[in-house]
Amino acid sequence: MDLSVVIPLLNEQESLNELYDWIAKVMHSHSFSYEIIFIDDGSTDRSWDTIQELSQKGNHVKGIRFLKNFGKSQALHAGFIEAQGDVVITMDADLQDNPEEIPEMYDLITKDNYDLISGWKKKRYDSVIAKNLPSKLFNAAARRTSGVKLHDFNCGLKAYKNIVVKNIDVHGEMHRYIPVLSKNAGFTKIGEKVVLHQARKYGKTKFGMSRFINGFLDLVTIWFMSRFGKRPMHFFGLIGTLLFIVGFCFALYLGIDKLFIETGGRLIAQRPEFYIALTSMILGTQFFLAGFLGEIILTSKRSKERYNISERVNL
Repeated sequence: MDLSVVIPLLNEQESLNELYDWIAKVMHSHSFSYEIIFIDDGSTDRSWDTIQELSQKGNHVKGIRFLKNFGKSQALHAGFIEAQGDVVITMDADLQDNPEEIPEMYDLITKDNYDLISGWKKKRYDSVIAKNLPSKLFNAAARRTSGVKLHDFNCGLKAYKNIVVKNIDVHGEMHRYIPVLSKNAGFTKIGEKVVLHQARKYGKTKFGMSRFINGFLDLVTIWFMSRFGKRPMHFFGLIGTLLFIVGFCFALYLGIDKLFIETGGRLIAQRPEFYIALTSMILGTQFFLAGFLGEIILTSKRSKERYNISERVNL
């Protein structure tokens, strides 16, 4: 199979038929063998009914329905597990991503041997204050922190080799950082393509300003995980050891001073150095234990699914 199109969605019933017709037209005009995997992330409208109706058009339309809203990352994770195409395309269901971009992205993966191609919405039809400006700041911070030189990390339209999606773990809110996850997994040939961005035709966006706050917090997480995720003791243990040494040195100084230099001076507990020593050693011990516990946690494997599926179609 040439292509798997993975589409996570939440309350996008109005756009699904139009989106399917558009994708199918592109696929047929280029003679692609394909599948479309819709992941209904707990919609409360008739999105799932529409997906079931579309599934009657052929086995190439597949659907996964979550019991409730688990988030876009979990929806992509479920779609990636099922994807069978040599190239996997992800796109949003709100008609802002243009399916006409798919053939060129497919060629970049298959002919130019890219591992991942990320869309770049160079011209956006969103609010400048609410979306465009925060997005630019967010992308600049992501480039600086991750070392992945992309202009638009959060663009939903991306293309991957199948082997890439099978070897990355998209969880929490990490869908914004799939290129970084891919790089950390060893897939370093990451490219970018300018794509057309269209104004939302139906409904309203499901993301508010809070997504940028969450995005920056996730950026800190992925920065830490990429550097110390497999060796937390190197981070926490180093800080803990340094703090403990500082505290021990202050305690040693106080002990020598009290026993041999100023034996009749103030009580040790009345000197500020005592509290510096005590605090430093306690914090140092806690940091060291955090690193030790992190190493233990890494030995256990995450075995529980992060979402619950209520129904499937053609899968």
